Amino acid sequence: MPLSEPDGAAILELERGSRGQGSGLGQEDLRGCWRLQRLWDRQARPLQVAAGLLRPLAASLSLTPGEHGQLAVRNSVRLGGLEVRFMGAGELRGRRPLLVFWFDRLELRLGERRLWQRPLARPAERSLPFFALIASRREGEKAWLVARGRGGGLALWRREPLT
Repeated sequence: MPLSEPDGAAILELERGSRGQGSGLGQEDLRGCWRLQRLWDRQARPLQVAAGLLRPLAASLSLTPGEHGQLAVRNSVRLGGLEVRFMGAGELRGRRPLLVFWFDRLELRLGERRLWQRPLARPAERSLPFFALIASRREGEKAWLVARGRGGGLALWRREPLT
């Protein structure tokens, strides 16, 4: 597993390996808040504009092991003190594995204060979003995670320091 942050070509090579042997990632490897760093299209061409828009919004994916083998999942963006949060659950499936998730609540927050919330209906099983987990660097200050989303794009997140 590479020690530095991989580029698009390296991710495609890591993906070939994970398809054949799995990524070896489990719930504890995913624990934490992951900040979006880079995006690529299906062919691993950089999507610099999209990533450039999402990074300043502090786009993040937070994963916490929960009950019955599920993960608590939170996807959020923030502009100043205003934050939009999608909250729900997910689970790891298969050998690769896939992180399949769903959101059951949408919140608008100002700092720690919830301004508004709305329940969300769980989509049909065949429509659930997922990330095919490819690889990660699990230790240190520069821990990263790479996955391919349901739409085919690739994303690289960097883990915020665990507290």
